[in-house]
Amino acid sequence: MPKNKNYIAAVIFSFLFISLKAQTITSLQQGKPVSIRGLSVVDDKTAWVSGSKGTIGISTDGGINWSWHQVRGFEKSDFRDIEAFSDKEAVIISSGTPALILKTIDGGANWAIKYQKADTAYFLDAMDFSTKQHGFVLGDPINNKFLLLETIDSGETWNPVINSPVALKDEAAFAASGTCLRTDKLITIVTGGSNSRILSSPIQNAVWTAKKLPLTNGVASRGAFSVAYGNNQTIIAGGNYAKDKQSDSVAYILPKAKAKFTKNIPVTGPAGYQSCVEYIRGDIFLSTGTSGSNITTDGGKTWHKIDTASYNVCRKAKHGNLILLAGDRGKLGSFKF
Repeated sequence: MPKNKNYIAAVIFSFLFISLKAQTITSLQQGKPVSIRGLSVVDDKTAWVSGSKGTIGISTDGGINWSWHQVRGFEKSDFRDIEAFSDKEAVIISSGTPALILKTIDGGANWAIKYQKADTAYFLDAMDFSTKQHGFVLGDPINNKFLLLETIDSGETWNPVINSPVALKDEAAFAASGTCLRTDKLITIVTGGSNSRILSSPIQNAVWTAKKLPLTNGVASRGAFSVAYGNNQTIIAGGNYAKDKQSDSVAYILPKAKAKFTKNIPVTGPAGYQSCVEYIRGDIFLSTGTSGSNITTDGGKTWHKIDTASYNVCRKAKHGNLILLAGDRGKLGSFKF
């Protein structure tokens, strides 16, 4: 009997080893002197990235080859997030001063200013669309309320949401991967700094609820950086980007009724700070950050480190299965599962 148990254990271990080996991140490009934080994967062929020095990248062959250019007149802008609808149409936001929202309808050849604020109080963090027409941009708090802009015409015009969420003292959102804001049936915002919270509201007629998160917080570099909706749970990732190898409080789970894992805290969390988490399928989520990339296949209960390379963002195709990652020094990668 012990021999049979040992054999079964060996088979299980071998299966898990092979399964983890199959989860690989392949480097596509690197060496470009820009930091990429914006990533939008439209389908299995089309993807856009945005980053520092006014840089935009477009791929139409699944990330294998990229066309790069600087947006004319905005060569010093830091485009922290991008939302693409096709190989021709995309919207980008620039953090810093001036705060900008630009749109192209000709594949990035020309960009039109759709929103601009020269006031240094304006700092844009993230953008997300619930439909092609309906989107939101999140900015740091102004007068104790988070800046929240809304479009209902695919980014052509932007207006402040009247009832934006109240911010606590020294609380902010992180412009790290564009995923501290997500929209589905709800608008969801995760925060850090003095406090780490999840703020949520119906998309129509905003009424906000707030829940404190047990992620590390208290200084400007710590808190919740990213949120992702799954079928059975919502997962929040973060940590401390100034001490990215610390593995305390870097994932939190909001399980739904059908979730297999119903606890809020993982048994084994990601290995270090994670700036982005993305839903893949079933109970599978991928997370990434400067400390490396991690995966969970059981709804957040246990996480396994699958790559040591530094990335800022990971995103799955809106229409398809392509999964890409992007980071500093123009680093791009693809994830196969």
